[in-house]
This record gives sequence, C-alpha cells and structure tokens, in this order.
Amino acid sequence: MADETLSFAERLRQRFEGRYEVIESLGEITMVVPPTDLHEAARSLRDEREFAFDQLTDLCGVDYLSYGQVEWDTTDVSSEGFSRGVESLGPGRFRWEDRPAADAAAQRFASVIHLLSVRHNRRLRLRTFAADDLLPVVPSVTEIWPGANWFERESFDLFGILYEGHPDLRRILTDYGFVGHPFRKDFPLIGNVEVRFDPEKGRVVYEPVSIDPRVGVPRVVRQDSRYEQSRSESAAGQGK
Repeated sequence: MADETLSFAERLRQRFEGRYEVIESLGEITMVVPPTDLHEAARSLRDEREFAFDQLTDLCGVDYLSYGQVEWDTTDVSSEGFSRGVESLGPGRFRWEDRPAADAAAQRFASVIHLLSVRHNRRLRLRTFAADDLLPVVPSVTEIWPGANWFERESFDLFGILYEGHPDLRRILTDYGFVGHPFRKDFPLIGNVEVRFDPEKGRVVYEPVSIDPRVGVPRVVRQDSRYEQSRSESAAGQGK
C-alpha cells in the first residue's frame, strides 16, 4: 500500500527505486525515462492502482536544439522600432549554410507523453529522449495507450522522430512528397516554394512562394504612465 505521507513525486521515486529523474516545477511533475525502459514504466503507470494513468491525453515531439537560447530582448530596449527586440537570428531565420549545428544540445529529440489518472485526478508528464540525434528512434506506446496512434504520426511528420512498433507510421499533416520536418529547429521558416491543390490537374502543385517573409513581434506589456493616466481619467469621469 502506498505511503500517503509521501508526496506523489516521492512515491514515484520510491516505486522506481530512484532509477528515473523526477522533476517538480510550477506545480507539474515530469518523469524522464530512457527509451529502453519506456514500456516497463508505462505499463506500471497504467496498471498499478497507486498510479492508474489510464488515459493518454497528448503526445508530442520536442527539438531541444536551441533550448535555453534567447533571441528576444524585452527588458532593456527602447519603445520604438519594429524589430527593437531582436538580438540575433534565432531558430528558423538563418541562411542554410549558417544553420544551427546538430551537436548544440546534449540530447536533442524527445517524445513527451501527457497522462491523466481519472481515479486519482492527477496528471503526469512522461519524457523520453532519443539516443541518436541523426536517427531519433523511441518506442511506440500505441500498444499501451492506443490513442497515441495519430499523435505519434504527427510527431514523426513534424519532428522526424521514428516510433518503433507503430502500426502505420506515415505523414499526417504535410504532403506525401514533402521533404524535411517543419518543426525541427534547423528547418528554415522562409522558403522558396509553396503548395496548393489544383482542381484542374486534380493534384497538389508546387509554385514560387507568393508572400513576403515577415518577423512576428511578441507582445510585451511594460509599465507605462499613460496607463495610469487613463485609469485616473476614467475614474474621474465615473465620479461626475
């Protein structure tokens, strides 16, 4: 029987004898499991009454190539200019010959599984890193949670992560002839061609890109005296 005096994170560490890293951050718990142990850990989390994670709510790929690198400065810049916050060319905005090196991260590709236990009203994030960055392969969990099927196809399509044991691993969002994986951090955001369906030809056609590239600016809320003035004027108007 579980020791109810222990926190959930401590019970995870106790159950798996400290073999896996358990991270507590922002009220969420993540357990990092190597690919070789993923099936064993997943079955325990699903089948053991203490955990009962019977639902997989989401699964996604992650590319940690530029993890921890910041390209936007929102603290010590002026309040004028469209590109005032850009300090450097970040992921996706670079010349192909200057693309980020694949060895910039110790472990680049991960498959992240989000689990829900209805019995205990509890959530857990289960993360596993692919051992090889050049050919990222992790086990499929469709055998344990069948709902992972399309999620794993999406992760394969967008990140190029191969899910070993998946019953039908093929692209799900991009065109069958698409080259590359759009969510990888070394995939260029500015392309030279675009695709559309041509009803006359009855197929997808490739054409020169017809839109101008742009850089999105994140919205940053700063302290500004104009806001205080507006509140004061509004309060004064309501008091009349």
